[in-house]
Amino acid sequence: MPVIDRMMDILTELERRVDGASITDLTATLRQPRSSVYRILNTLERHDMVRRDGAGTYVLGARLLSLASHAASGAGRIDLPDVAQPVLNRLAEVLGEGIKLTVVDAQGLLVIAAAQGRREYALNVRSGQRLPLHVGAAGKVLLAHLPEAERRKSLAGDLGTMPGGKRVKAADLDRDLERIRAEGWARDWGEHSASIHAIAVPVTDASGQVVAALSVPFLAGAGEARVAEIRAAALEAGTQLSARLKDA
Repeated sequence: MPVIDRMMDILTELERRVDGASITDLTATLRQPRSSVYRILNTLERHDMVRRDGAGTYVLGARLLSLASHAASGAGRIDLPDVAQPVLNRLAEVLGEGIKLTVVDAQGLLVIAAAQGRREYALNVRSGQRLPLHVGAAGKVLLAHLPEAERRKSLAGDLGTMPGGKRVKAADLDRDLERIRAEGWARDWGEHSASIHAIAVPVTDASGQVVAALSVPFLAGAGEARVAEIRAAALEAGTQLSARLKDA
């Protein structure tokens, strides 16, 4: 059906644009009539499939991200973002940092829930962000717990370079993943952005399967005492969220 095709074109374009897009942007890029784009966006917004900010920019909405989390995590009837949000909010209050909940799907990593930090210089986080699977703390947690065949496939291609130009080697990453499985947490040392580090921990469902990663990004330069504080709080929150999923 043409209207569904146009709707999917709009959602796909919003998925590509990390910072969202205006009606003008979408009309120009997709070469669709402005009136059609406007009507489709209004309908999607009513169903919380997209969200419009004060500047008129549209991003993917909470309901769409919730549906994506069900498909990606295998959470079934559980609304993972809804169950997770109170835990994310409490952790953001305790640490003052932004908190993210990330799942893996066919396209890589997808942030499905977030809580903003109040600490000075806390990093801004938001739902809908996408990253390559092997990049960052959350990605390494999820990659470490994929079935072996899927993990090997993910490590087989070109893994790109770090911000400083150093190439990512599969053998080095594989050793890091083994440590992550043993210790239960991962650290991002500026692998996506040199100024941003992060700690991530796994979140499991009732069967013990890792379905998401809870992560705390923070500015590089934090002292080891602060990093240890973040790690301990993240591990506790990951355990709490896993317990909530078990009881859901």
